[in-house]
Amino acid sequence: MTVGIIAGTAIYSIPSIDMEEKIIDTPYGEALILQGTGNNSDLIFLPRHGPKHSTPPHKINYRANIKALEILGIKHVLAAYAVGSINRDIPPLGLVAIDDFIDFTSGREATFFDGGVNPVKHIDMSEPFCQELRNKLLDLTPEFGLKIIPGGTYVSTNGPRLESPAEIRMFDKLGGDVVGMTAVPELILAKELDICFAAVAFSVNWAAGIEEEINFVEDGLSDLGNSLLALFIRTLREITK
Repeated sequence: MTVGIIAGTAIYSIPSIDMEEKIIDTPYGEALILQGTGNNSDLIFLPRHGPKHSTPPHKINYRANIKALEILGIKHVLAAYAVGSINRDIPPLGLVAIDDFIDFTSGREATFFDGGVNPVKHIDMSEPFCQELRNKLLDLTPEFGLKIIPGGTYVSTNGPRLESPAEIRMFDKLGGDVVGMTAVPELILAKELDICFAAVAFSVNWAAGIEEEINFVEDGLSDLGNSLLALFIRTLREITK
């Protein structure tokens, strides 16, 4: 069964696997994916910003990306998100399997059900992420030397600018744990297409106002990304046996 991994900042490919670039035509435009070769041909990697991080978060064609995965027959997806930490229990290089979100984005094509040939449909977001996939990932995490907080709320902002200290204080009061720019509408679109979708956020900085300055971590980030990808691949293989 074909499975998918989506990532962006700091993770642009799967270094351990030979992959080929392919363009998938969808009703919403083209999407670029990387497909594994040989025994890994059932593995699809989608670099949401493009392989050179050339597309800013507010201009990503999320609908084309997620529709491309459906066209490829993918029913299980794991996503990685680089974030800023609001919660002091999630320091830079900390990991959290997000289980809820708050949407502060605007102007994005955030649904497939926009009328016309796609009649209006109101999906239930009581459980935004796939519980089965998230549980399997958390069960396997210790084998990869990682520690992942089992739940947290992702605040999605529009970007590409970073947030102000006052915004971060507001997000904190609303229950946000981490802040990023790409989970919405990615997770919503996957939900609309009945794709089992789970995600891990990895912190690359303290959000504005938490510390005196914003400093982005670099040391250890590559190793963390590689370990996370290995965990993702194992989880997807296990869940689709």
